[in-house]
Amino acid sequence: MIGRKTFLATTIAGALAFGLSVAQADTLRFWTTEEQPERLAKQEELAAAFKDKTGIEVNVIPVSESDLGTRATAAFAAGDLPDVIYHTLQYALPWAEAGILDTEAATEVFENLGAGTFASGAAAMAAVDGGIASVPVDGWTQMVIYRKDLFEENGLAAPDSYENILAAVEKLHNPPEMFAFVSATKIDENFMSQVLEHVLLANGVSPVGADGFTPLDEKKTIEALDFYKAISKASPPGDLYWKQSRELYFAGKAAMIIWSPFILDELAGLRDSAPPTITDDPTSSELASKTGVVTTLSGPSNADGAAWADIRYFGITNDADTEAAMQFVEFSMDEGYLSTLSIAPEGKFPIRRGNKDNATAFVDGWAELPVGVDRKAALTDLYDADTIKTIVSGLDTASRWGVKEGQLSLASKMINSQVINRLVREYIDDERDAAATVTKLNEELAKIQ
Repeated sequence: MIGRKTFLATTIAGALAFGLSVAQADTLRFWTTEEQPERLAKQEELAAAFKDKTGIEVNVIPVSESDLGTRATAAFAAGDLPDVIYHTLQYALPWAEAGILDTEAATEVFENLGAGTFASGAAAMAAVDGGIASVPVDGWTQMVIYRKDLFEENGLAAPDSYENILAAVEKLHNPPEMFAFVSATKIDENFMSQVLEHVLLANGVSPVGADGFTPLDEKKTIEALDFYKAISKASPPGDLYWKQSRELYFAGKAAMIIWSPFILDELAGLRDSAPPTITDDPTSSELASKTGVVTTLSGPSNADGAAWADIRYFGITNDADTEAAMQFVEFSMDEGYLSTLSIAPEGKFPIRRGNKDNATAFVDGWAELPVGVDRKAALTDLYDADTIKTIVSGLDTASRWGVKEGQLSLASKMINSQVINRLVREYIDDERDAAATVTKLNEELAKIQ
């Protein structure tokens, strides 16, 4: 099959031979869900830099994330899609299947930049036959946040497995002075849904397969349930979610929590609305210096483990001025990539690690970008090199239910139903045993279409 660029070069050559002019886009339309004013300003700066280089103007158009799906569907029907869309994982494969995305163009950009320079897990989540649906841009993985100093003092291994976490629970749980863990138990909070999916993924448990609902594996699920019950029993009583986990960890009363990376700047006292209280100084970075992170968590039936991830992509549409759109995406992922990441570095881990000249160029540059709200500091000023490496490594094992099976939509319905949250909480509260809980989960999840 003739390649896109080969075809283009042939077309241009033919046109020139006959004295014809070759049109080039002078304006691209770029939809972005990063619509906060300061983030829009950074994207406008990136667009201006691209125009300086190529002469092509980029119209940056903010779109609310909640409206993105309906707006894209309407624009597709009208033949009026923008050239490039910055979008979430949930749209990558469905939009490719619907014909909204030009997967050939995305794949060519991906290969031009060097497929090996991208985090493998993030790229695999957008895989289609012969390539990728959209170009992976940035993302973040849920993390086990832990008191590295206490682990070292007690000779404990990093909490990167069920086994190591339970060993730490046994050693560190001493309430009310110190809770070994603060789990998620508030069933109507999405936080519990994310934490549970992370824990179940870690042991290779999923409720979906290629054909839709697939009964949960009893052995693996019981292992995960037993683990979750153990960390919940080592947590304070009550309905717990992100708020209590952060407060207790910040007060020095929790040894381990699960959180998103948006806690990284808060740990260092850079956000006045969420100050660490472990010392008398709410701006101190002491707690950050005592903190370690784990991104890839494993269970006894899944030694490779997994990381729950939120990934974002650049989609080139089938209505695009393709060559100009490809140029813009390549620019944003190469010489402009650190500007792309600087929009919100604490939540935009570099999916592209480096370039042909330096395999870690973008990881190194990202770690030097300032994070924080009321005060700013680089991650390298707050965390050691091993911690930063661990933060980024989770993108290699990035996963979500239903992605590889093409069932992300069904999996999302199952999660949003909160059936899993409710039944797991009932198990934690000793309302039924683990085997009966697996049976009940399978009965309830099978009803969701």
